[in-house]
Amino acid sequence: MGKLTADYLIGKLSDAKNHFERALDCKHTEFDDLYPYMIEHPQFFWYKRYVAWSELLTIVKLAEELEIDWKEQFSEKQSEYIASRVMSSRVLDEWYETNDSKEHVG
Repeated sequence: MGKLTADYLIGKLSDAKNHFERALDCKHTEFDDLYPYMIEHPQFFWYKRYVAWSELLTIVKLAEELEIDWKEQFSEKQSEYIASRVMSSRVLDEWYETNDSKEHVG
């Protein structure tokens, strides 16, 4: 596998991480454009986060299959969350590891 493939996948991984974090922060993502009618639904942000999490897990799975080290893009705790694959309330609450910080909310 060439460096181009690895660089491409790491770029996609970075995009997926950014997408998930924007969904966590309730910021605009591509999902808002795809389903504008959903914004009024109370479950909207849950769906949005689920979609972003699924995308992140898919790209991590591809990286693992291609033997690309994906963990260096994440903190140790984030890597553990991804490896467990379950998007729990703990993942949502502690992704940034600054649990008492409100800078990522909003």
